Amino acid sequence: MSAPTQPDPHPVAPLAPAGPSERRRALPGSAFLTAARGGTPEHLPVWFQRQAGRSLPEYRRARQGTGMLESCLTPDLACEITLQPVRRYGVDAAILFSDIVVPLKVAGIGVDIVAGTGPVIESPVRTAADVARLRRLDPAQAAPVAEAVRLLIGELGETPLIGFAGAPFTLASYLVEGGPSRNHERTKALMHAEPATWHALLDHLADLTLTFLRVQIEAGVDAVQLFDSWAGALSERDYRALVLPHSTKVLEGLADAGIPRTHFGVGTGELLGAMGEAGADVVGVDWRIPLDVAARRAPGKVLQGNLDPAVLFAGPAVVESEVRRIVAEGHAAPAHVFNLGHGVLPETDPDALLRVVETVHSLPVRA
Repeated sequence: MSAPTQPDPHPVAPLAPAGPSERRRALPGSAFLTAARGGTPEHLPVWFQRQAGRSLPEYRRARQGTGMLESCLTPDLACEITLQPVRRYGVDAAILFSDIVVPLKVAGIGVDIVAGTGPVIESPVRTAADVARLRRLDPAQAAPVAEAVRLLIGELGETPLIGFAGAPFTLASYLVEGGPSRNHERTKALMHAEPATWHALLDHLADLTLTFLRVQIEAGVDAVQLFDSWAGALSERDYRALVLPHSTKVLEGLADAGIPRTHFGVGTGELLGAMGEAGADVVGVDWRIPLDVAARRAPGKVLQGNLDPAVLFAGPAVVESEVRRIVAEGHAAPAHVFNLGHGVLPETDPDALLRVVETVHSLPVRA
């Protein structure tokens, strides 16, 4: 006989359907949205992961004296930083200035971003009791993020806005390890030794991520991206058994919003087939495998990527050659959104990114 169901110690209102937002703009001429839906745009779209500020001098001035998480949760500042690369580069999409641990922060988890280290968790989550104490995310707690989106919708004109969140596995890794980890040993120990606790944690984080993305969708974002930054640490077997169901819950849970969904991870070349099954329209590819190989591993999926961010330091001739190679390899996919294979590095010359945009826009969409 099964045990009686225990009441939720931290109830919030039920998750609302993603649904089409009345605030969402009609952007029929968007190259990014056309490609992300598998169509043929007038020109090849390009945007950059971590483009929102990152390497720009105007970003450093705007954020001077303000911590990362405070910046993300200050709507007018998040709006300004998101707009900066759009103004400078003429990219085909903006991505909301935020961080993957923002929903953890607003849900009441003690987390800070320490310069030179990254996110640090005050009280790591390592037991079933720790998981049971986690609070659900009330959409009202993410109000500053929704306000930043609304401000951006009023400023971006015809440029689409991408919302984003961290995937359940990557959030769990930070919570269990207490911060960034090279080997994810505590995370892997928990997933194998206590699978029930592990699945309870990821189910909680999938709900949190769904809520956080739905807040952004209701506020008007035009697309979303789910970042599974650390999924490349897993074997395909472990990914399928212990992670994929929870990422699928997030991505399929947003299907009714009617906007493109992108799924991206680092070092995930061996996982692309499985990641392509999670429900995204677009699969992001890092620089470790060519896009034509990625197209075979994730058949039928629009691909995003995949210039090595370090190549931007190699000089204009090398960068142009690499851009041309990647665009040619991207023709193997139904559609291609040009991007880096990970984020913009802080010391990147902004002019190098501008040249990438100009080169991409000059090349044919199809072979």
